Amino acid sequence: MKDLSPFEDKLSIQFNNKDLLRQALTHRSYLNENPSLAKMGHNERLEFLGDAVLELVVTEKLYGQFPEKPEGELTSFRAALVNSKMLAEVAADIGLNDYVLLSRGEAKDTGRARQYILANAFEALVGALYLDRGYESVRKFIEDVLISSHLEDVLARRLYKDPKSLFQEEAQERVGITPTYTVLREWGPDHDKHFTVGIFLGKELVAEGGGPSKQSAQEDAARNAISAKGWE
Repeated sequence: MKDLSPFEDKLSIQFNNKDLLRQALTHRSYLNENPSLAKMGHNERLEFLGDAVLELVVTEKLYGQFPEKPEGELTSFRAALVNSKMLAEVAADIGLNDYVLLSRGEAKDTGRARQYILANAFEALVGALYLDRGYESVRKFIEDVLISSHLEDVLARRLYKDPKSLFQEEAQERVGITPTYTVLREWGPDHDKHFTVGIFLGKELVAEGGGPSKQSAQEDAARNAISAKGWE
């Protein structure tokens, strides 16, 4: 198993209980392939705890920083900071991907499934740090790697707005057209559907997006359209 000391050095955090750190980085699939290590446990319980700690720290920060903002806006800011895409980016930034323990099959997947694994592992890391070092240590960690690094960007790029609403606002303001969505392709059995959706401004196909539902495919298409138009 990998030596986790370099990871601790990168985080500038030394765990008192190294087993907690190792558990935070252990995906269920790894134990399925290595049953002799089952006693170590996978990271799902730590993920459950870390999710709550993460929301509390982010909520506390936003509540104090924006006394003039109503609940709805603060909720949107928080959602933009703690969604799986953002957490996966932060996990990659701190090098977590090099240390998470996965099955051989999961290790080969570099798509959206890996994004969720990294986001969940980051939450588990937060949970482990909370148990090992206490609230002040985990609060400082979250502020350093997430809030200070990404809140300004979230506000500047309006990432707190869902991509469909944002693209519609920009399209109406810039070109006076309301975007429309069309399903271009769909395949798979009912329990495992996949959709490709095109987003149009008039007759112009601006971008495509995919997902397991029409709604998620539309959101992906809108996100891609914002990038394609340079409206970020």
